[in-house]
Amino acid sequence: MTWLQALVVAVVEGLTEFLPVSSTGHMILTSALLGIEEKGFAETFEIVIQLGAILAVLVLYYRRLLQGPSIYLKLAVAFLPTGIVGLLLYKTIRAYLFNPLTVSISLLVGGILLILLDPKDKENQKLAALDLDGLSLYKAFLIGCVQCVSMIPGVSRSAATILGGMGMGLNRLQAAEFSFLLAIPTMFAATGYELYKSYDQITADQTGILLFGMAVSFAVAWFAVRAFVGWLTKYGMSWFGWYRVGIGVLFLALYLSGASVMQP
Repeated sequence: MTWLQALVVAVVEGLTEFLPVSSTGHMILTSALLGIEEKGFAETFEIVIQLGAILAVLVLYYRRLLQGPSIYLKLAVAFLPTGIVGLLLYKTIRAYLFNPLTVSISLLVGGILLILLDPKDKENQKLAALDLDGLSLYKAFLIGCVQCVSMIPGVSRSAATILGGMGMGLNRLQAAEFSFLLAIPTMFAATGYELYKSYDQITADQTGILLFGMAVSFAVAWFAVRAFVGWLTKYGMSWFGWYRVGIGVLFLALYLSGASVMQP
């Protein structure tokens, strides 16, 4: 992986990590388009640089994390289903589903769901920020169960948890903010597990590229989160749904045409 390739992938990660469009799916498609040959390191890079984006959320939402111990309990309960499913199925999912075809189908299906399920009522024009006191442990657990679906690349962790939160009675802004906070334990665990598996295979040069990628994803995610909250408040999520549908159809067409970048 070259430094230029690392820059492009890290920018894509920072832009898409907290948007309901699937950062993992976009990085898989980006890596395919760039023709990145170091598949083993590229997969590690795609996971580890997510830590940079998560650090951006920590900086932006640190006040939420100082509200009291109950927030940590609710995040732990919401993370539990993903942690269990990840330990049991991560290797299988990684082996069989991390490919451009799965991503394309997931983007398309998820986009249709965003278009259909995004609330259109006028009450959403005045959205209150997240009040975790009103979120029960049971509802937090159910949101975590929905998050498990996002282990399929292209589904989007953000989209799954936002829709799950809205299903539990949160408005779309509250659901998005809980999704941001839930990303912290989820992605720390994923990054830690990936580093534990592959740290002895990472060279000194690759360490520099990893740190560079994390720095870029941090900076880009900082601006992306702030912009997303403003967009979500004004326009909702249906536009992201249409974007997903367009990208999904485009890459499915590439796959059906036999394009080499879409082949395993």
